[in-house]
Amino acid sequence: MKLGVALLALLACTHTASADDAARARQADIVLADLKSDRAPGAAVLILRSGQPVFERGYGVTDLRSFQPIDSQTNFRLASVTKQFTAMAVMLLVQDGKLHYDDRLTDVFPDFPAYGKAITIRHLLNHTSGLLDYEDLMAKQDPNTPPEKIPQIQDAGVLELLKRQSTTKFAPGTKWEYSNSGYVLLGLVVQEISGKSFGEFLRDRIFRPLHMDQTVAYQAGKNEVAHRAYGHSRSGNGWQETDQSPTSATLGDGGVYSSLSDLARWDGALRQHTLLSEAEMRPAVTPVAVPAGGPQEADGKAAAYGFGWFLNPYRDHARIWHYGETVGFRTAIERFVDDNLTVIVLSNRADLDSGALALKLADLYLEGSAER
Repeated sequence: MKLGVALLALLACTHTASADDAARARQADIVLADLKSDRAPGAAVLILRSGQPVFERGYGVTDLRSFQPIDSQTNFRLASVTKQFTAMAVMLLVQDGKLHYDDRLTDVFPDFPAYGKAITIRHLLNHTSGLLDYEDLMAKQDPNTPPEKIPQIQDAGVLELLKRQSTTKFAPGTKWEYSNSGYVLLGLVVQEISGKSFGEFLRDRIFRPLHMDQTVAYQAGKNEVAHRAYGHSRSGNGWQETDQSPTSATLGDGGVYSSLSDLARWDGALRQHTLLSEAEMRPAVTPVAVPAGGPQEADGKAAAYGFGWFLNPYRDHARIWHYGETVGFRTAIERFVDDNLTVIVLSNRADLDSGALALKLADLYLEGSAER
């Protein structure tokens, strides 16, 4: 009799949870209603609870030539959401004993200028290196050229630009400032230490083991992006394809393309410590401390940062998260670790604030999510 009562109670709870999920899904769809279109770029959205999808939808189209609907297999340029993969690659080399967080930039690149002796791998990971911004250096090289006409740069070109400098913005380790230059160099560090290209290392040590079969570090002419979404920007009352910029060919800071289905596998690997143990992962989720100029969110609010992840909580909910912004794309991943909740928004339109949208969706699911 007691067993029967317990079974009935379990069924009642399951029914309630299912009803709650259905209600939240309807609310989420209402939040995303403006993205519904068969003639405009849009977004792919995934909400996971304890690793299981409770909401997964595509809105809009991949491009304005094929008008292919966006779905869970559509691959978007992740932009700075790439940085978590770059950080993981570095951490795997540390796990291998081939690299150390306190190794100097000049240990890896002996011909780097003397100022690199003060910059460690940890500084690069934490955004505390003080490296000059390669985009600013590109603009100074071609001061009379419109930004969109500046020739596209690749990782080796960034390294050469930085080798021509003689100083940093600030003494390494004394301040925090977001650095795409640092993460491009980290991609090159992975290549130099592993003996493989950055993309090959990601494929062999992260993507293939996790069965992220369509995720790639994209290099034009060397590989292809399956089910590719192209970036777009508003143009008058319509849309213009704005898929590439002078900085779209760099890898370590933003060159990975991925989909909802593959990022669900990535989220699972992080939860289950598939690639690194909890102890090995700890440096990535430990906020960096600096004397002045601490981390900030995109809107200027105070934040916290580890290795490739922002770490500040949201409404007292612990989270690790990142956003990505590049020409034509806006992306975000929000992982509420104590609530077993993850929200991913990938967009191929520049007018969408994917981070704010992800948090708006998270608000629908956060209450009571931890126990499910």
